[in-house]
Amino acid sequence: MTAFNTVRFRVKPGRDQDFLDAHKNIGTAWPGLVHANIIKTGDHAYCIIAEWHDIDACVKARPDMIATLNSFRETLEDLGNGLGVTDPVAGPVVLSLK
Repeated sequence: MTAFNTVRFRVKPGRDQDFLDAHKNIGTAWPGLVHANIIKTGDHAYCIIAEWHDIDACVKARPDMIATLNSFRETLEDLGNGLGVTDPVAGPVVLSLK
């Protein structure tokens, strides 16, 4: 069953392009990835939404996702409330709408 993950980020001022550039090769770096989009949710605020073949593919790709994160971690601001620099969630699709 298809799965998705989403991760929320806040980028340091002046580092937006560095953040975006770091994601340009995820299609080949994250096995099992079907499709991904980065959306801008505010000033220096972004969210990546990724579709996976299934939750096992998403889980298996976590080391690769962390390696990608480590390549641009210095571009991120702490989100506060003990979250650190990311706010990730993932899970299988339980209801598919249009």
